[in-house]
Amino acid sequence: MERRTFLTGTGAMLFAAPLAVWAQAVKKSWRIGYLSGGSSQVMAPDVATFREGLRNRGLIEGENVLVEYRWADGNNEKLPALAGDQ
Repeated sequence: MERRTFLTGTGAMLFAAPLAVWAQAVKKSWRIGYLSGGSSQVMAPDVATFREGLRNRGLIEGENVLVEYRWADGNNEKLPALAGDQ
């Protein structure tokens, strides 16, 4: 191997190695389904308490947790279809 090729390759590795340290760690993201037989207006106080509980555990909607809400609006026969909805 030529000396110049060896030195160039070694220099490139030494330059690139510190860049790997600066890479950001992948954050864990959660996805939660919230299924309710009520309507969003009726369940608003419960949803507020639910969100507060998430925040107390370090889960913030839109940052590290995605909550998908499904409402049956008083018609419990809709629940199985809403549970299967993706």
